Amino acid sequence: MNFAVKPTLTGSSAVLRPFTEADADVMWEIMQDPDVVRFTFEPSVRITPESLRAWYGSRAEQPDRLDLAVTDRTTGELVGEVVLNEWDPDARSCNFRTLIGPRGRGRGLGTEAIRLIVEYGFERLGLRRIELAAYGTNTRALHVYEKVGFVVEGVRREVRLRDGEWADEVIMAILDREWAALSSTAR
Repeated sequence: MNFAVKPTLTGSSAVLRPFTEADADVMWEIMQDPDVVRFTFEPSVRITPESLRAWYGSRAEQPDRLDLAVTDRTTGELVGEVVLNEWDPDARSCNFRTLIGPRGRGRGLGTEAIRLIVEYGFERLGLRRIELAAYGTNTRALHVYEKVGFVVEGVRREVRLRDGEWADEVIMAILDREWAALSSTAR
């Protein structure tokens, strides 16, 4: 799998583009959002503006993963990220993850961004399977994943203590043939 190519993917309302170090300040702001913290990071993770500058500044050189910035097509505003990582060559599968900040929510940007990266994964990279894990309490994300075509495969019960309560982890995936069927009906 060649993740060295970092494409720009354009939809009707969202544009996915390669990250630059200059994106770190906006991503720092996004990562201060309580929902992003609750659904994305372990409580022990410590992120600094400096570590984000190094992280986002290095995304373009990573041949083993694809990190793309999610931007609003109209304004160019950075609202989040989508990631394909954990490539399994034997299974032709990848893990998927995303985070969308408050200014990107409720406008369809996340849904379109997920469709764009899933389409790229299947139609350009030749993936057979894309999977993800999300906390069961992240109902907004679970709804969007199902809307895009991900199917619940199972639940890992009470895997993490989050906000003083044990949270389930929902495992979801979409297969290339499922995406092809959904794409053919959408045209």
